[in-house]
Amino acid sequence: MSLKQDQFQDIMEREKGLQRGLTTRQLSMIAIGGAIGTGLFLGSGMAIGFAGPSVIVSYAIGAIIALLLMGCLAEMTVAHPTTGSFGAHAERYINPWAGFTVRYSYWFSLVCAVGTEVSAMSVYMKYWFPDVPGLLWVVLFSAALIYVNATSVNLFGKVEYWFSMVKVIAIVAFIILGATIVFGTNSHPDMGLQNLTNDGGFFPNGAWGMWIAIFISLFSYLSIEMIAVSAGEAKEPEKAVPIALKSAVVRLVLFYLLTLALMLMIIPWKQAGGDKSPFVKVFELINFPGGAGIMNFVVLTAALSAMNSQLYIATRMLFSLSRAGFAPAALGSVNKKGVPSKALALSTVGIAIATIINTVNPDNAFIVMISLSSFGAMFAWFMVFVTHLYFRRKWEQAGGRQLPVRMIGYPYLTIFGALLLAAVVLSTWFQPEFKDTLTLGFPWLIFITIAYFIWKKANPQAYQTSSDAKKQDITQ
Repeated sequence: MSLKQDQFQDIMEREKGLQRGLTTRQLSMIAIGGAIGTGLFLGSGMAIGFAGPSVIVSYAIGAIIALLLMGCLAEMTVAHPTTGSFGAHAERYINPWAGFTVRYSYWFSLVCAVGTEVSAMSVYMKYWFPDVPGLLWVVLFSAALIYVNATSVNLFGKVEYWFSMVKVIAIVAFIILGATIVFGTNSHPDMGLQNLTNDGGFFPNGAWGMWIAIFISLFSYLSIEMIAVSAGEAKEPEKAVPIALKSAVVRLVLFYLLTLALMLMIIPWKQAGGDKSPFVKVFELINFPGGAGIMNFVVLTAALSAMNSQLYIATRMLFSLSRAGFAPAALGSVNKKGVPSKALALSTVGIAIATIINTVNPDNAFIVMISLSSFGAMFAWFMVFVTHLYFRRKWEQAGGRQLPVRMIGYPYLTIFGALLLAAVVLSTWFQPEFKDTLTLGFPWLIFITIAYFIWKKANPQAYQTSSDAKKQDITQ
């Protein structure tokens, strides 16, 4: 018997209860909504501070890693469209430890990423209400998005679609306006290509500044993998996933690189600080009537959108862990509308973490949350590459069906993506601002590995069932 889609049936069965209510266009917008958020609108200012104009190269290299990742993920997702996604793939094609650690690490990363967006919201709202405590906005916005996620996947899809549409329209408008300002007949003499080499040249902080900014670019691209997780609730995953992945990746690369290039031509790179979005600073600089306020609304929408998506995916990842027997059974329950409400409630812990950090250390809250959230996501990305190496070999050995999406350059580009990603993440050890990524990340891996073996000892029957199912998937 050849390896077929239904040989992942044990996972599909245990994750039943969620509603397949997401359309292809909603799926595309979910990926864009997750990846075009604080990383671009606020984090880009931090990246520019490290790299200067060479941040364009940083984001281009980050885009290469993201493209290779999505190539691997697309192939595995079309073969097995399930909510557990790359965590479930790692469980079946590597071993249960991989599935356990990938899903928990990714879930924790998303929980902290939610906190990152909350931290950013308090920054954005100071533009209009400088004297209002940031905690008020945290409570109001968090309550609204928790309600959206707790209602139904259909409402989530609609809200996220329009959130993302606002961002896409704003970015396209920014590109058109920026190109007109820089290259138009009434262009400003102090704006243009010369700003890419002023103030220290294209690499003002050397190759190292450019290299470390790649890490921030990866944080910006984080959440593009959400398509794979949300495929478990897509109406036609085999059709929707390839279309959504291709359109999302192309749009993201174009949006990020074009907007950053134009921004740096308009505003000197040394002025792109972290006290407010560099996009808002651009509109302040050119004195566009009401433009700064409009752009601040857009970046606020971006943070809300990203937080909305991250809450959704964190909830589904915890739901998948529960249904796999890796978390308490209560977290795998769904309400009458097919929403894992208990998993949602636990996934909001990132809001509390961010609130505490904002209270204790408001000036550095954003960068602390980036460090906390990045390791788990980057570990999950790395494991996607590793899992793909196992997946393709075993899929072909078992005579699997021809898939409509295949990763090009296998195994060389898969290995290259893994090594390039690992090199960027390991480099954070030598950068004080991001050293916490590894000083907290490696102990986390040790902790979660110990937790896995405790679970394995306490649940020998569940472990044996999981191992047997894995063998059956591959050999039948």
